[in-house]
Amino acid sequence: MGANNNLTITNAAKRGCPRQCGNLTVPYPFGIGPSCSLNHYYSLVCDNSYDPPKAFIENLNSSLTRFRVFSISESQIRVNGMIAYNCPAANGTNNNIVSSKTVDFLSPPDSPLTLSSRENFFSLAGSCDYFGNLSTPANYGENLTCPLSCIGKVELKFRHEVCSANNGCCKRPIRNNVEKGFSLNVIYNKNVPVTSHTICAYVFVGMEDSLVLRYRSDYSDPAYVSRTRDNVEMVVDWVVGNQTCDIARRNPTSFLCQHNTTCINGDTGGYRCNCLEGYQGNPYLPPGCSDINECAEKGSSPCFEITLCNNTQGSFKCSCPKGYHGDGLKTGQGCIPNSMSVSFLLKLILGLSFGLLSLLVIATGTYIFIRKKRLAKVREKFFKENGGLILKEKLSANNRGSIYNSFTLFTIQELKRATKSFSKELIVGVGGYGTVYKGTLQDESIVAVKVSKVVDNTQIEQFINEMVILTQIHHRNVVKLLGCCLEAEIPVLVYEFVANGSLLSHIHGESNSLTWKDRLRIATETATALGYLHSATSTPIIHRDIKSANILLDENYNAKISDFGASRLIPMDKTQMSTLVQGTLGYMDPEYLLSSQLTDKSDVYSFGVVVAELLTGEKPLSTDRRMGERNLAKYFENCFKAGRILEIIDPRIKDKAPPEQLLWVAEIVQDCLCKKAADRPMMKDVAIELEEVQRQTVGFSNDRGIEENRNPTQRQAAAGVSNNSNPREDGTGEAWDSLSYNVGESSFTIEGR
Repeated sequence: MGANNNLTITNAAKRGCPRQCGNLTVPYPFGIGPSCSLNHYYSLVCDNSYDPPKAFIENLNSSLTRFRVFSISESQIRVNGMIAYNCPAANGTNNNIVSSKTVDFLSPPDSPLTLSSRENFFSLAGSCDYFGNLSTPANYGENLTCPLSCIGKVELKFRHEVCSANNGCCKRPIRNNVEKGFSLNVIYNKNVPVTSHTICAYVFVGMEDSLVLRYRSDYSDPAYVSRTRDNVEMVVDWVVGNQTCDIARRNPTSFLCQHNTTCINGDTGGYRCNCLEGYQGNPYLPPGCSDINECAEKGSSPCFEITLCNNTQGSFKCSCPKGYHGDGLKTGQGCIPNSMSVSFLLKLILGLSFGLLSLLVIATGTYIFIRKKRLAKVREKFFKENGGLILKEKLSANNRGSIYNSFTLFTIQELKRATKSFSKELIVGVGGYGTVYKGTLQDESIVAVKVSKVVDNTQIEQFINEMVILTQIHHRNVVKLLGCCLEAEIPVLVYEFVANGSLLSHIHGESNSLTWKDRLRIATETATALGYLHSATSTPIIHRDIKSANILLDENYNAKISDFGASRLIPMDKTQMSTLVQGTLGYMDPEYLLSSQLTDKSDVYSFGVVVAELLTGEKPLSTDRRMGERNLAKYFENCFKAGRILEIIDPRIKDKAPPEQLLWVAEIVQDCLCKKAADRPMMKDVAIELEEVQRQTVGFSNDRGIEENRNPTQRQAAAGVSNNSNPREDGTGEAWDSLSYNVGESSFTIEGR
């Protein structure tokens, strides 16, 4: 719709005159200086104080206002637009104006430069309290106003775009009869209450899409005019002379169109000159336009490759070789063989087949390339959303020792190869927090790949922090975190693979391989690992889901704690924290369940349930037990207080385990299952106590009497000597009372604490 910025015809300047001013090409009849232009109306000034220099035309307006010239084409020039404005004071009254300006555009009567009514628009932006006025001299036309959908009365979602109702602006085409002049003004609307306060009103004349409103603050900033003036472009038509082509041709000495040109009448008088088709040059400068040699450059020739191109004046001719016919044009018929022989048909078929095959290969390659690129972008998006950049930064900042060197950021392709695209056949476990697959990495190492079910996007940074902490856990009884993959929608974690499955399957499954010695060792190793997590790491870790399913056994039946999906880090300056309750019923700390206050004693309770499983072979929750004892913790407590604990020991180990070991461990379990967290021992003290059980009973033999197997303290207790005067305390300073038991015909006492 606008004028063409890239001038290709009238691009030559007058001999000896400059052709450029900064980025602007200045063709004749325009020129830089009066002697280089047709007359003073076409004269431009090149202002070298700018970088790059800018061109101005000074005879466009009768007031001699300088207009910057942006471009020149064979029929139009573009200059900076006209802007009038009115900015009221803060009290919003018309009587207290901060700034205002009215502008006039009046061409001299004989000027060949006129405003384009087709290209320009009349626009109003800003306050509702004013309306724009475009008026012309009486003999040119009428007043124009533009109603406004303003931002003062309606709360708009301001859009950064060209003038529209979306940013408090309106526009309409300029009517005819304004070509020679107009006046722009912003007038206070007395019929509308003042509502917009300090919002200014602006009136523009310029191209439809050149007015761009970027910020709401533009409407209250008087300096907006100076910032915007050069961005609003106004289109001005130009001609030469003031006669029609027919009348001008009658006087050859003053007629400006040179050889090989055509004359075109202007819309408001005057005429313009253009080169004929097939010719190029400046139609206003002698000798006129010259022929374009279309055949000069082989690469740009319009003729088909096998044809002969012959240049003619203003045109060209393509000649097909002997045996062919047609127009020879690349854009036409080309050259067609006179007779279609069998060999030609064969060549044509082979050529078409090869062409189609090539297109298929190219299309397939392009599809694969685009698909890979899209997948790469998706992986990069997931990597960022899942905290990959944060993890890299933290690992890089902490990578000063060997503990981080074994942590790997896997790609999703590596893990798909390792798990055969997460085949169902390789699933080794399904839990509340995800699915675990057995995987084989490229170096033949076996790993466990855990795909989480869900991740909270608001907790990504905490998730990354916890993963960084887990990389620092190096304990033989904790499953090692080898790495992760953050390129999937949900993060994937990679752990060491533990061969013998979960403790749950060995206690409640068909396997009968766990001896009492194995069970005591598993309990001790689990307690040691939990004590390490609670007390020996840089930031204490609460597992929050200790259960037999999350204790794995390696090839030597050593215990390894796994599945830290529900774990929480406890800052060193805190002993508890409020969380959303998570865990497994039957193992969950009742105090945590009621209060949501998570402490390390919550793990102690869950551990007590696991050891109760090891002792009894019973499930944490079972409808086979009577009402009130379906919860294993309650069942165990009732039997313990009633002195019937040995009656519920797992038959698979009952006859092979020393009774005092069973009762000692049962006492530890009872302390772990205290309803009040404060009454439970610390996990590290539980580990010490279990290790003591192992040490005290290393030399125990069923062939020796009960008395011979007791230490002096036990013998004193069995003989009725009180030991409460100097009780041994746990980490909380609380003493444990001595308890007496009957086994067959013998009786003995477990040492009080």
